[in-house]
Amino acid sequence: MSDVTTTDLYEVTMALSYLREDMHAPATFSLFVRDLPPGRGFLVAAGLESALDFLAGYRVEREDVEEFAAALRRPVHDLLPLRGLCFEGEVRAVPEGRVVCAGEPLLELTAPLPQAQLVETYLLNQLCHQTSVATKAARCVLAAAGRQVVDFSLRRTHGPWAGFQAARLGALVGFAGTSNVVAATALGIPASGTMAHSYIEAFPNEEAAFRAFALSHPGPVTFLVDTYDTEEGVRTAARVLTGLRRGPGCAIRLDSGDLEALARRARALLDTAGLDDVRIVASGGLDEYAVDRLVRAGAPIDVYAVGTRVGVAADAPYLDAAYKLVEYAGRPVMKLSSAKVTAPGRKQVFRRPGRPDVIALADEEPPDAARPLLRTVMRGGRRTGPPDRLRDARERFREDVAALPETARRIESPEPVAPVRSRALEHLTAMVRSGIDARPRRPAAAPPSSTLSARTP
Repeated sequence: MSDVTTTDLYEVTMALSYLREDMHAPATFSLFVRDLPPGRGFLVAAGLESALDFLAGYRVEREDVEEFAAALRRPVHDLLPLRGLCFEGEVRAVPEGRVVCAGEPLLELTAPLPQAQLVETYLLNQLCHQTSVATKAARCVLAAAGRQVVDFSLRRTHGPWAGFQAARLGALVGFAGTSNVVAATALGIPASGTMAHSYIEAFPNEEAAFRAFALSHPGPVTFLVDTYDTEEGVRTAARVLTGLRRGPGCAIRLDSGDLEALARRARALLDTAGLDDVRIVASGGLDEYAVDRLVRAGAPIDVYAVGTRVGVAADAPYLDAAYKLVEYAGRPVMKLSSAKVTAPGRKQVFRRPGRPDVIALADEEPPDAARPLLRTVMRGGRRTGPPDRLRDARERFREDVAALPETARRIESPEPVAPVRSRALEHLTAMVRSGIDARPRRPAAAPPSSTLSARTP
């Protein structure tokens, strides 16, 4: 199975029809999020890099044709027009790490219509999932208010690849590390981890477990202290660290219970033992809401390990995203369905300091002091430059999130920033709508006539 066949069946049926009708003219599709999920004041654009990898390698091979034919229960011969089809189009997109608003295109793709149609499902899958997780992770960074956040999500994400993406997206928005070894090594980000409760249980007592663990690892260690009695676990950890002359860089981890109260008591016990340089790590079902409450309460926690809820974006696991045709063969088009009206034409988004973004037509001049968000990242089916770097995406995120109003950044009840539309886009929208409304409508068919035969009295 290849990525080519990772698509919805109707993409294949439409593409076949386009080929039969010789509809190869350039088509522009716009991928955007209609409305932000509840509890979100912004989104963080993500998923572009994997989408570009997919497009750059897109080619329908014989094996793909056979899979399509099997799915459609049709002879392979009927699907052969798809064989050899490659992506040869242009992509303009918002780089990863940029903060975006509802209605703003994350990506616009222009290619021969069959090509542009076939890649829809995969692009939506990549950008929607990764933007959801990146946004959730970004809110954890904001909630932590300068304290470190690490990713512990792998064991409960929706598959290993989703776990890899979660680790990467955490790093993109500023996480300090991940427990995911393959992601850490592949992406060059710090690996982070401690021990499980089962490790403690395998030894006669906590002290034996802590001592064995420390002797196995010459560098800083982190002891999990809540397997039995948490306060006693902290005392035992302090005793072992002191006896082995460990301290700087070491930590204890709290994974359950009243984390605020336990962190305060643990800090006092460590400080009394002269271990004020031993940090406290908190984990156990945390997300931005829990982190925000702990930070606001002044809990003496140095590192927050977030996992399940962040890796699956638990409170907002999907986006109301769309991939809509906005231009075909040079003709702007739009959809008029109730509550799902789209704006016609190729677009650009202009960002202005201290003012709402402007959604404009692609060929418009930018307003004063504005910069375009969408840039050309693929032309002729090839990338226009090397793959983006995590550190560049991270810097874009820091810049954009700092420029957001506090009301959009807050964790509880954020207020999204709404973009505005340019006059040219509003004018084009009105013209296209008027043209659609003016199209002649076929009269409704008359009901079939029936002849009633009079009965002779």
